[in-house]
Amino acid sequence: MAGELQQPSGGTDPAQLRISDEERHQVAEILRQAAGEGRLDIDELDQRLEQTYAARTYADLVPITLDLPAHPHAPPVVRPAVASPQVVPGADRESHLAILSGLSRKGVWVVPRQMTILCLMGGAELDLRQAKFAAHEVVITINAFMGGAQVIVGPTTRVQMEGTGIMGGYSEPSGLVEADLDESSPVVRITGVAIWGGVSVERKHL
Repeated sequence: MAGELQQPSGGTDPAQLRISDEERHQVAEILRQAAGEGRLDIDELDQRLEQTYAARTYADLVPITLDLPAHPHAPPVVRPAVASPQVVPGADRESHLAILSGLSRKGVWVVPRQMTILCLMGGAELDLRQAKFAAHEVVITINAFMGGAQVIVGPTTRVQMEGTGIMGGYSEPSGLVEADLDESSPVVRITGVAIWGGVSVERKHL
């Protein structure tokens, strides 16, 4: 699947590879941003920072930020009074796991306000071209560890990438299909952490 990275050869388990000080600092910064937003209290921040700096392998880092977005939210944007026709009632939150397996959502479905996906040695494919949205702006948090995810959007969907890659990465739409955006365009904010994994977004026509 697109976005997945090949595991190193030679029988080495990437989850057990040693991490660097720079990678510990990256995770610590995510924790401090989350505390500044009120997502963590002081005790939780201290506890998770202690776990971060005590971590030795990539596997140790994964649970520390699993329930946190990678970046603070951008300032709110003023929206038009008339709701986009693509916005329909739906769930506020959904959580999915792709552990040594795959997750696929396509066709007509409702994207919740907040959607969290963990790809652990697995993959996910989200096709949003025919999807409806539970809100004008939705947040999809994809944490990929030795796995990957592909998100497909149409020309009229605005994408904001806010993921953090640690020996992995997040890639925005390539521009092969030109975006056709206006004030009514739904916004998809993609956040998360990719460790030995990748998250890619492609813009395609129906």
